[in-house]
Amino acid sequence: MFARRDKPSLFERLRNFVFPRRGLKRGYLYIWHRAKRIGASPHAIALGFAFGAFVSFTPFVGFHFILAGILAWLFGGSIIASALGTAVGNPLTFPFIWWSAYNLGGLMLGYAHKGEIHIQMPHGLLWMLFADPAGFGRAVWGILEPVFVPMLVGGIPIGAVAGAFFYLLVRRAVERYQAQKRTRLARRITRREAAE
Repeated sequence: MFARRDKPSLFERLRNFVFPRRGLKRGYLYIWHRAKRIGASPHAIALGFAFGAFVSFTPFVGFHFILAGILAWLFGGSIIASALGTAVGNPLTFPFIWWSAYNLGGLMLGYAHKGEIHIQMPHGLLWMLFADPAGFGRAVWGILEPVFVPMLVGGIPIGAVAGAFFYLLVRRAVERYQAQKRTRLARRITRREAAE
């Protein structure tokens, strides 16, 4: 009933995923308004959003929602706000996040500065998964370690700074929104009482 008449092609769907037709601003404003309207204290909302932003700087892509939710739950933040905070890491920001985390981590670990990352897969890696699972795990870790470890080491301090920034920003916005909401509610009650 509500389906489109002409279905978009694969290219159009991919383009709309990365660059939505109505613009990225609309999506970010939606996330911003959703975060402000969560029914929790400003501290809990800001803390949850900050954990979501922090986790976005780690190389655990695919697990950001889960990690942010666990951190928010452990420290008393809003789990919903933590999910919204993971939007800090998105297809437009990930290249900058990964580049900065990788280079900062390499600098902290004493690696040479690298502008490019080269990953070489050994021949027969897929066959090794079935023939020697332990050897497959060691081979995959050997491939990922030179990239994963610097990204993790560099992503933690950058994520902490981003989390602190978003905590302050979101807390102030939520406090202002909740104060305005209380003021509007008080005015409505006053008008009703005056009308009666």
